[in-house]
Amino acid sequence: MSEDYPGEERDVKMSNINDKKYRKPSDEEIRAKLTPVQYEVTQRDGTERAFDNEFWDNKKEGIYVDIVSGEPLFSSTDQYKSGTGWPSFTKPIDMNFIEQKEDRKLFSLRTEIRSKHGNSHLGHVFDDGPEPTGLRYCMNSAALRFIPREEMEKQGYGEYLTLFNR
Repeated sequence: MSEDYPGEERDVKMSNINDKKYRKPSDEEIRAKLTPVQYEVTQRDGTERAFDNEFWDNKKEGIYVDIVSGEPLFSSTDQYKSGTGWPSFTKPIDMNFIEQKEDRKLFSLRTEIRSKHGNSHLGHVFDDGPEPTGLRYCMNSAALRFIPREEMEKQGYGEYLTLFNR
């Protein structure tokens, strides 16, 4: 049974976290790699426009990784159409790559989601999602890089192909 989601088996275990070196590059490297919107979202806790972003309606199979560090974050197998205009997921691939922080901006209490190694602002999690978790991980496309299923092995994410063997 999964520790992250009781009652649900996860095919991928995070025992391989030390096999890859995920790190946050220097600010100079990040600025050279990212677009202004990607930088604003990931490094300055920004939010991109709803319904005007790359992955809000993506229907392809694959995984989403942190655009800064490459950490595997979400799978299309857990993605759903939330109607919010941002890519939404019921759970991360593995909670070991996610950090949750209290966010009191905008005069309310929310839970911010950041990547563990890249420390990128990804979005927020809300408790109005569908089963099995009841959660809605509402992410910014600008913080994510999508790797299609057929490219996962080639790009070093072959261990996550088991997510699609259901």
